[in-house]
Amino acid sequence: MTLQIKKAGLALAMTGALSSVAFTATAQEEVQKGGTAVVHMISEQRILNPGLRASTGVYNITGKIMEPLIDKSYEGYEPVLATEWSGSEDGLTITLKLREGVNWHDGEPFTCDDVAFSAIELWKNLLNYSSALQANLESVDCPDPHTAVFNYSKPMPLPLFVAAMPDLGHPVPKHLYEGTEILKNKYNTAPVGTGPFKFVEYERGQYVLAEKNEDYWREGFPYLDRIVWRFIKDKSAAAAALEAGEVHESGFIGVSMADVERLGKDDRFDVGTQGYENNVAHSTVEFNHRNPILADVKVRQAMYHGLDIEYAIKTIMHGYAKAGRGPVPTAGGLNYTDDVPTYAYDTELAKKLLDDAGYPVKDDGYRFHLKHRPAPWGEYTQLWAEYYAQAMKEIGINVEILTNDAPGFLNGVYRDHDFDTANGWHQFRSDPAVSTMVWLRSGQPEGTPWTNQFGWKSDEIDQMIDAAASELDVEKRSEMYHEIQARSMEELPVFFAIEHPFISVTSTKLHNHHNTPRWNSSSWYDLWIEQ
Repeated sequence: MTLQIKKAGLALAMTGALSSVAFTATAQEEVQKGGTAVVHMISEQRILNPGLRASTGVYNITGKIMEPLIDKSYEGYEPVLATEWSGSEDGLTITLKLREGVNWHDGEPFTCDDVAFSAIELWKNLLNYSSALQANLESVDCPDPHTAVFNYSKPMPLPLFVAAMPDLGHPVPKHLYEGTEILKNKYNTAPVGTGPFKFVEYERGQYVLAEKNEDYWREGFPYLDRIVWRFIKDKSAAAAALEAGEVHESGFIGVSMADVERLGKDDRFDVGTQGYENNVAHSTVEFNHRNPILADVKVRQAMYHGLDIEYAIKTIMHGYAKAGRGPVPTAGGLNYTDDVPTYAYDTELAKKLLDDAGYPVKDDGYRFHLKHRPAPWGEYTQLWAEYYAQAMKEIGINVEILTNDAPGFLNGVYRDHDFDTANGWHQFRSDPAVSTMVWLRSGQPEGTPWTNQFGWKSDEIDQMIDAAASELDVEKRSEMYHEIQARSMEELPVFFAIEHPFISVTSTKLHNHHNTPRWNSSSWYDLWIEQ
């Protein structure tokens, strides 16, 4: 799926190509150094450590402060803190050469000790998504300060390791974390990294400020003096700030779809989906399988039949989406298949399935009642929750919507399990083993956001997921994911209901923006602004 970007007239992007506008500086443009870029953030998570929490809200800020070992460009994977990588034939060893002459923002040198500590103490044990990926990591050796050797008990395909690093390969400074309680370390909210910008201040509910790193290892960069991330929950206020020139970029559909279309016709803005190719998402419905009603697969199948996905795509996503087919989106390439069970919109069939499952309509007019938590990630997650509740009412299920801020949602769903159903969006990050399999694989660390905390477990699917993650043959591996995808659509532990790209609204004063397939999560070292 190729999601290009255009400047105006935002037509359907998922099924047809948009006319492309290059958002990089041309040879005729002279870079202007200095200035401040102001970025809209719709919510805050109160953690700014990508080595501890893999999250869009974290990357969007700290990706400029803390760097990964490897990043992704439109040309492929590119060296950042690692300059070379290789794997043994048996897949049990991966060796990285690390960049020399790099310092942490406090002046201490970056070395293999930082990578080894981060991999074992954070990536393997604490980082959501990564704990499953690195389950077979036994040790990281440091034969010299700039060589890291990852040792696995089962094969780790080198392409999988590399694909994971842009999102799950951010080292932390060992000297600031060793001997501390990592989850409570103060640097989780005041990060020290190696990136082009240095953390300055975090004013809760207001902004995060970072300033230029004068000692950055890329000579001559960054161009900007500082970046400010402003937390603006109200979407109309965010759109107004964009139009007033007070904010230069709003990503991840941070304003309403109506404003996306309106601003797409304004010559002052670049609007579109380019820069998100590595971060295609699903709108989800998540279930608390501890509720015996929802633990019945027939109930979940009935609920899927009660959702008019095409209607939701048209009215909520304004056509910028397609129906999901399980945990692997079309962006998954060889690992994706269309050959899976589907659930056509059919309210009468849904009612019959619920009757057959033993849940007839009661005297109050409902079969049962559910408590639902929508993620506060923007307008469309709330609208999707409202549509879901309306659709369930049509088949006799009462859904009470509980709105909450980001910590309330994350704690309520993934830590406290204080929900029956929930919805949000989940990003696919290059490879199923990097991202979506953690929604199915049991045994994730307790309370880890965006992982299987739902009380659902399948020993068979656990084994299938583990086997696919260690398979070195590309074709065999893709066939294994096809089977997992089909099985997930049969058992429906989670609805991966709608597949969609993200959209940014960006002032044309910014140059070199959205020039990588994970731009909002990248370092922005080459971003510049017209003064």
